[in-house]
Amino acid sequence: MHPSQQHFFRIIYPLRVLGLGLGGLAVGTVFWERHAGSAAWGFSLFVCYLWPHLAYLVSKYSSNRYRAEIINLVLDTFFFGALLPLMHFNLLPSVLVVTLAMMDRIASGIRGLWIVSLLGLIAGALLCGLLAGFHWAPESSMYVILACLPMLIVHTLSSSMTSHRLIRKVTRQNLELDALRRIDALTGLYGRGHWEEQAAAALRACHAHGAPACMLMLDIDHFKQINDTHGHSVGDEVIRALAQVVRRNVRATDCAGRYGGDEFTVLLPGMQLEDALQIAQRIRAQVEGLQLRDMPEVHFTCSVGVACAEHGHSDLRAWMTAADGALYEVKKAGRNGVSNAPVTAFAPLV
Repeated sequence: MHPSQQHFFRIIYPLRVLGLGLGGLAVGTVFWERHAGSAAWGFSLFVCYLWPHLAYLVSKYSSNRYRAEIINLVLDTFFFGALLPLMHFNLLPSVLVVTLAMMDRIASGIRGLWIVSLLGLIAGALLCGLLAGFHWAPESSMYVILACLPMLIVHTLSSSMTSHRLIRKVTRQNLELDALRRIDALTGLYGRGHWEEQAAAALRACHAHGAPACMLMLDIDHFKQINDTHGHSVGDEVIRALAQVVRRNVRATDCAGRYGGDEFTVLLPGMQLEDALQIAQRIRAQVEGLQLRDMPEVHFTCSVGVACAEHGHSDLRAWMTAADGALYEVKKAGRNGVSNAPVTAFAPLV
């Protein structure tokens, strides 16, 4: 059983005390107007003011607290139903009792609870009606209306507050999920999906307005050998160390991401090739001089390919292929270097 289910009865307890306590005010006003007998008064006092505490104790000392509280919720509606014929179906309190009880059961999200509770409410009304008789007096006086207002107002406000908290919680969780989707857990850089969205937008801006943008594609030289020699934990440290270098050398408007494995990509919107090459060389030089704190004997380098966005790039894949081709040229030349894809044209479409 989930821990939250074990404490479900503690959440329901104050709500039951408040709801039944205010409901007892409306029921008592109806009984006062029609001069109800002691049996009706005794039953209403039990339901509205004793039952909430008894239900709490039953759930608290049950071996299955969650199941016991579900049974208590059904018993709640059974008692609500029993009060209806005792009030001679006085219209406003009867409608409020039935409506608010069903709203709470539906809002609980517990599968099938509202159906079982509705059956319990009908059973309570039928049983009490058979015992006490079915009398029909639906008129609600001003006193009864006034007595119902606290229950209506408090329930509406509490439901609104609950909905507000739920909306804020869902919004916060959605933001956290979005952050998890966007951020690579190992490096803290953007993940592949988010980086591709930003790069595709930059390429569209190039096509539409001639806005300049450059892409860096990096990978760690001989990374497989590092993993095979020192283990994957050291490989992860190498990846994190390179990510820190990348982060130090990009602007807030840039988008640096881990594309997969030991491959990194950096989007440099608004940047010309000359400036992009300087950043690439700075990253390469800093990586070459890195030392891992716990393993100073481990040295590594990186290779960087640079490509500018062009109108000839029909889509993001074409742009990335250009950067990957430049990266391949570095590897072919011996690694630990920077190369750029040839610039063919970078002028706005006419």
